[in-house]
Amino acid sequence: MSEQNFLTVGELAETLRVPKSWVYGKTRQSGPGCIPKVQVGKYIRFRLNEVMEWIERKQDE
Repeated sequence: MSEQNFLTVGELAETLRVPKSWVYGKTRQSGPGCIPKVQVGKYIRFRLNEVMEWIERKQDE
């Protein structure tokens, strides 16, 4: 597996320029259209490339 940086909720929110509450809200959604995340114990982390692909797919819908 290649080395990938994981982002916290705060880092992802800052990168996307959205409130942290928006990111948390997206993590609570379920189903195939939910934001891609990695659960590490009680912590939630994100791979930026997966989130960006998710955003692009959502725009195409």
